[in-house]
Amino acid sequence: MVVEVLAIVVTLIIILYKFTQNLPPGPCTWPIIGKMRQLRPNVFRSLAELSRVYGPIISFRTGSSWKITVSNPQLAKEVLKDNDQQLANRHRTTGIARFSRNGDDLTWADYGPRFVKLKKICVVELFSSKNLETHRAGREEEISIMIESIYSNSCGKGLVLKDYLWNFMFNSITRMIFGKSCVSSDGELAIEGRELKAILEAQFHAKVSLGILEEVWWLRWMSWIIDGENKALAARIHKFFEAVIHERELERENDNNTYPNFLDALLSRRKEYDLSNNTISGLLWDMVSAGIDTSVVASEWGMAELLRNPTVQQRVQKELDNVIGSGEVMTELDIPNLPYLRCVVKETLRLHAPTPLMLPHQANQNLNIGNYNIPKGSRVFVNVWAIGRDQDVWKDPLVFRPERFLEEDVDIKGHDYRLLPFGSGRRVCPGAQLGINLTSLMLGRLLHHFEWSLPEGMRVEEIDMLEMSGIVGYKKIPLEVVPTPRLPTHP
Repeated sequence: MVVEVLAIVVTLIIILYKFTQNLPPGPCTWPIIGKMRQLRPNVFRSLAELSRVYGPIISFRTGSSWKITVSNPQLAKEVLKDNDQQLANRHRTTGIARFSRNGDDLTWADYGPRFVKLKKICVVELFSSKNLETHRAGREEEISIMIESIYSNSCGKGLVLKDYLWNFMFNSITRMIFGKSCVSSDGELAIEGRELKAILEAQFHAKVSLGILEEVWWLRWMSWIIDGENKALAARIHKFFEAVIHERELERENDNNTYPNFLDALLSRRKEYDLSNNTISGLLWDMVSAGIDTSVVASEWGMAELLRNPTVQQRVQKELDNVIGSGEVMTELDIPNLPYLRCVVKETLRLHAPTPLMLPHQANQNLNIGNYNIPKGSRVFVNVWAIGRDQDVWKDPLVFRPERFLEEDVDIKGHDYRLLPFGSGRRVCPGAQLGINLTSLMLGRLLHHFEWSLPEGMRVEEIDMLEMSGIVGYKKIPLEVVPTPRLPTHP
């Protein structure tokens, strides 16, 4: 009885506080528990439901801090452009602070001169047009290995597509970052590859947020259980990259020229950019973890949608046949000549953004969004998933219809707030173009070389279209498919 009365009193206090402080509307509940139950397991879906009740900007508490979520393009613009500098910081949980060495990287660094310097070196030394072209042959070699592997293992049987996409991305990214492949053509992992894959899988499942344990002061004593796991994993991450850095330094001392890579660039610019081993390790980890996930997520979802929409699949294949023909293979240079394929990629990213809920922006001062006051320290989220499915923004938003982007050319790299798979503003993903190229290449090559169907007895209506819980929107149930070769020859 006492607890119930106290809950009512606290709820009334929150309602009064919201009203007097002109905070955005939203649910008012027991502040310690907040809306934790309602925000599981897919937070972005739960927040989209709440926005239908309270409007496109909502505020709520989980524990002691205010969270603000926006779910339409106009408010996204206020967050990512109009108040970009005031919201350029990141909130780091204990787990994230451990993995990033307290923000000694790019993704989780505080905004300021150091962040600008680190972003510059990533853009210039990895994601510039010149560097993307330098590494193009390597990516195309790896995609041919993937296609060959699918040919070898198909034989009319079903296969888990994600496994092949992941191996391709793993090798493509590690070649660009370290200058070496970690997966052999028959799918076997090298020693380094096994360790890095194990680390990536462990980090994906790590409880990095510590949830309510970090939010409530009198529960923080319990966080040592989870934090112990995160501490051990963080040590494992940094040990791996320290070994990679040390190995490459020895090779450079011996003038052992290898495939040009991002690590070489960081070591060459160490003094110019004041790069410690911790910073180099953090940048390598950012590029590997984010680089692999984005295109694997998008490509698997794209193939799921194409299986559900066979006429779209056939139209892409017709375009590929007309532009590439049956005697050649698609390369990244062909992408500008494949407008419908590019539309398929955009439509996939509209419905299935790799990061459905943008990483939180933290307010470094009091500010105003949507005519509401946002207190300093609030964490502001942009619900990219909800914007992509907003019926006020898109006609027939739940229908997979790539033609909409033939009718209107919508920017995908942060300038149009209706479509934000890579973010926008100061925190926009610097590798957006690489992600677009890789997703286009994977989908194009898969569709050019094979017809795709579901395992015998399975109907398209049975394809599960839910996401895993977590920051990255992987398919909850991996897509199982049956490839049938459609070209007379293959690479």
